Amino acid sequence: MKLGFVSAILDTYSFEEMIDCASKMGFECVEVACWPQGKAERRYAGVSHIDVENTSAEYIDYLKKYCADKNVEISSLAFYPNTMDSDLEKRQANIDHLMKVINMSSLMGINMVTTFVGRMTEKNIDENFEEFPKVWKPIIKYAEEKGVKVAIENCPMLFGADQWPGGQNIATTPANWRRMFEIIDSPNFGLNYDPSHFVWQMIDYIKPIYEFKDKIFHVHYKDIKLYRDRLDDNGIMAYPLSFMSPKLPGLGDVDWGRYVSALTDVGYNGYTCIEVEDKAFEGSKENVEKSLLLSKKYMEQFVI
Repeated sequence: MKLGFVSAILDTYSFEEMIDCASKMGFECVEVACWPQGKAERRYAGVSHIDVENTSAEYIDYLKKYCADKNVEISSLAFYPNTMDSDLEKRQANIDHLMKVINMSSLMGINMVTTFVGRMTEKNIDENFEEFPKVWKPIIKYAEEKGVKVAIENCPMLFGADQWPGGQNIATTPANWRRMFEIIDSPNFGLNYDPSHFVWQMIDYIKPIYEFKDKIFHVHYKDIKLYRDRLDDNGIMAYPLSFMSPKLPGLGDVDWGRYVSALTDVGYNGYTCIEVEDKAFEGSKENVEKSLLLSKKYMEQFVI
């Protein structure tokens, strides 16, 4: 496995500064945020370290050479929108940009894109699955043509009152994964596996690794801390989700030894990226960089 991080946490850094930081810290790879330029819709979103609309040979060669010179690989190009938004104008804009990300990933020889499936928040799950193939079959067909794997993260995307209670992503449970992969049976359609989202949903985050071993294309390392007193008081459907908080690996409730052990059991040997969303390490450049160093130091017990 190769250890890296999701570049969105370095939102104020240029591409070069972000790669320099990864190189200086000894990371092997980065998952590079590729949002539309200047469109920050939420925390940890709207970051763009690569302009996917610039497909000139000169720009692509420059990016590849810069990474090679710094000995840092790009694990994936990342864009996490709601591609099934009920607002059809927003939906189409998100799909259009995702297609550009897929194209850029192909042109750069990365051949991996990490994203969400999305969800119509006012519709139930069965209604969403009726819409799902209409939106996603063309996307995966395009990815197949470009030789790009699309890895879906299992984050429920549940933040505001308008997203309650289903969130903005249907790819949140093993049961829904089975439906997804039955509808779209493609070697280019898989998972970006993040255990933290299963912890607060009270789902076993180890067992699915074995069932979906052939669908795990990319891996996140993000921890989650449950506050048992708040959970006991409000339950998992509480609004807002005050009973949990994202933490650095090792500072929450994920058993990282068991998690990485299961990944080695199934022969996963791909990219693994630390995703920092720990509010305790925000506020300064020094704190942000410290969060990456601490996370790396902890995960190197299991991944070197």
